[in-house]
Amino acid sequence: SRRHKLYREELNLTSPAAPLPLRPEASWLQFHLGINRDGLYPRSSPTVTRLLRDMQEFPTISADYSQDEKALLGACDCSQIVKPSGVHLKLVLRFQDFGKAMFKPMRQKREEETPEDFFYFVDFQRHNAEIAAFHLDRILDFRRVPPTVGRLINVTKEILEVTKNEVLQSVFFVSPASNVCFFAKCPYMCKTEYAVCGNPHLLEGSLSAFLPSLNLAPRLSIPNPWIRSYSFDGKEEWEVNPLYCNTVREIYPYSNSNRLLNIVDMAIFDFLIGNMDRHHYEMFTKFGDDGFLLHLDNARGFGRHSHDEISILAPLSQCCIIKRTTLLRLRLLAEPEYQLSDMMRESLLQDPLAPVLTEPHLLALDRRLQLILDAVRKCIDTFGEATVVANDTTEPQSPEGHRAELDT
Repeated sequence: SRRHKLYREELNLTSPAAPLPLRPEASWLQFHLGINRDGLYPRSSPTVTRLLRDMQEFPTISADYSQDEKALLGACDCSQIVKPSGVHLKLVLRFQDFGKAMFKPMRQKREEETPEDFFYFVDFQRHNAEIAAFHLDRILDFRRVPPTVGRLINVTKEILEVTKNEVLQSVFFVSPASNVCFFAKCPYMCKTEYAVCGNPHLLEGSLSAFLPSLNLAPRLSIPNPWIRSYSFDGKEEWEVNPLYCNTVREIYPYSNSNRLLNIVDMAIFDFLIGNMDRHHYEMFTKFGDDGFLLHLDNARGFGRHSHDEISILAPLSQCCIIKRTTLLRLRLLAEPEYQLSDMMRESLLQDPLAPVLTEPHLLALDRRLQLILDAVRKCIDTFGEATVVANDTTEPQSPEGHRAELDT
């Protein structure tokens, strides 16, 4: 705390700051303005390229706890939080031009797998999973994951010395190995043995761009119909009733909109990354019931490359419905010249923390893609293609478009 105070006095940070002008060309603002009913950003968006570069390069001007941690400390309106949790430490970093990103530090090495005895709700959260999920979401042409990039953060200069939060300052310490570490303030998993540490100051993590504020772009948080039981022995209805989808179809808005198709898209995405922790989803209220679902908080993906959790595909296998554009994209990514693992490998090379995924995780994507296509084939064999494959209006972008984007 004393060093932090001296640092601020040295830079004259105790005096009132002059108001900063808002630049219309700022990448954060352009990203927000580009959100439309089809996705968070247009295909081949130069704004996203600039935004990823700015998050990677701009110096931080402040750091603070996320709303989740503040809710746990009683410092914010908990009604705005879906499910406060301190299991995974995350911070809000601010940059020039009013840019803001969620920082999730490295907790698990890339070659480590989630232990078999771990329940999904106590699994580690992985920074590289957030990065890989953004790239996969873009390759699938969903464009529902906020732009995310990897970065090496100097935890001393870019967090400790710029934060005004005294609680955050108080959780920094120097380890016996002379590394600078910090931990979360929360009811559990918040001891020094759960801290994250630099080497001695540098720590890699993911930075995910913030969406517009709820005041400017209100969002709904909705329980996933295929939510899992968050107890050690309980089961939800969908886990024991193979006809569960018939019940869901009778409930608005799943009864007369494309919401169910978007749920299936989300399940396909989660199955590919191995994410079992999709208890809620969010939507922009502006786009109505047919708006796209946001694929947020993907850090529990890519935990076990050696296991395919088929239950994640329950919305697809139970409802037997899929968008035509989604199916066409999946079939293209199963072709040898556009193999999903190759597309991901090429895309992830752009990230500063490459390699983001190990080779077994990349190969698991190809294996899981075949399992998805097998599930669709079974549905078509049972109900016919006209019933299973739903026509949607958006024309799919070919993988050639992605390769062109990767080359820019």
